[in-house]
Amino acid sequence: MIGVTFAGEKYCFDCMHKYKIGDKKNKTYEFEFDLQTNDLSKKVDEQISNKKTGLVSYILFENNKILVDQNRKSKYRGPYPSHSVGKSLVSLVTGYAVCSNYINHTVFDRIDYPTVEGTLYENQKLINLLNMQAGDDKIIGDRLYNKDNAIKGKGLNTNTRPIKYVMKKYFKGKDGLEPGVHFNYSALTTNVIMNYVIYKTGDEWNKLLHKIFVEDAKVAKRVYFGKSLEKSRSGNRKSGEYGRYSFYADRYDYVRIANLMLNHWKNDTCVGKYLKTMYENRVDRNYETSKFNGNHRVALRYGGQFLWDAIGVEDRPILMMDGAHGQQIVIDFDNNKIITAHSVERDYDYYSLIYLQLNSDTSYKPFNEENLIEKMRVQPCTGKVLECLDPAKEL
Repeated sequence: MIGVTFAGEKYCFDCMHKYKIGDKKNKTYEFEFDLQTNDLSKKVDEQISNKKTGLVSYILFENNKILVDQNRKSKYRGPYPSHSVGKSLVSLVTGYAVCSNYINHTVFDRIDYPTVEGTLYENQKLINLLNMQAGDDKIIGDRLYNKDNAIKGKGLNTNTRPIKYVMKKYFKGKDGLEPGVHFNYSALTTNVIMNYVIYKTGDEWNKLLHKIFVEDAKVAKRVYFGKSLEKSRSGNRKSGEYGRYSFYADRYDYVRIANLMLNHWKNDTCVGKYLKTMYENRVDRNYETSKFNGNHRVALRYGGQFLWDAIGVEDRPILMMDGAHGQQIVIDFDNNKIITAHSVERDYDYYSLIYLQLNSDTSYKPFNEENLIEKMRVQPCTGKVLECLDPAKEL
């Protein structure tokens, strides 16, 4: 991905230092295959074959078997980027940290994190951070600025600087809105969570990552979280609070990680209870859409860095993740189904390949795309900053 630019940043696997998790060959969860020839597989083949769609990988995993599996070569060299899917994986790591007593309080208690002292994040309830309700709207976030990572929508990309620098430069002494009121999608909020977990785990941060991805998910290849430390800059490469949600993995290993989450949910483990707590405490997104090209366009609610409640199937817990340029993961707990899609652009047929697969009932009459878009429309912010910033004003 050398030369590809996202949000003003040269965004490539080789451009940042990373937390390396596992070895190039690990003790692996082995898949069973029962590849199907049906309308879905034919549609996937059509979309994969047409480079204009941007789709480079699609996997359907159901009842412990891979039923559809297609991919093609692309500009993604090596492991596939997750983009904002990595935000959801930070939540998985947070759940493990809680269940392993690195974080010795519940998600409803306040964080104790020296790096954010004197900022609007100080003493925040962890659940407000997980639900993107930190009250940081005036400084960063999608609600007012239509970008999730830049200061006031056009300043520093906060993914590219260590958390201590960002806090000192932009947040010291700054007041925020009341936490827990408005949904404000912000990359920095996720990085605050991740670096809080790094702080709480101390010297055992890498041990925790190894437990999750190598021992429990049983990934086949090394996976990576990025660092907010670019290779072109100096800094301590081995330690420090450089957490950045950017995540890279082999396309099969994304399925293994999703399957880990599915099994935790089904077996009601501590991590499973954490995921259910995120579901039970999800919040309205108040999101307006004009396109229908990803999980973030159909999800009515958000909880714990996950998307929930796809229109038309709100009666069932379906966990969804979404990343820039069409990276998608869906975990349908009731139907033991996982869908992953990776792409270089969002021009593939999301409606057919993912949305229509969210219900296995053949009598189900899903919304068509036009009706879905209309149902998703809500009253957006007027664009007048003072009105948008009024926490008492319903948007």
